[in-house]
Amino acid sequence: MNTATPTPNQEAIQLEQLPEVMTADEVARLLRVSRKTVYTTFKKGEIPGGRKLGSALRFSRSRVLQWLAEGQERGSRSPRGVR
Repeated sequence: MNTATPTPNQEAIQLEQLPEVMTADEVARLLRVSRKTVYTTFKKGEIPGGRKLGSALRFSRSRVLQWLAEGQERGSRSPRGVR
């Protein structure tokens, strides 16, 4: 069992406290990936609910959470781990 105190970046995210319009950094924390990964996967069309505003990305919290829930229901579509 890991009893280490989480760092600020590892703290549990309270979903109800997320803003309705999320930044790429907020989505990255939610998904536990880097900001660069959020930008890359958005460009590939893999993360829904995003809009470009100049050079910044903004995401709909409800669309991102729905996408996560649907992915859990279907299971992973990634061929990674399949041997």
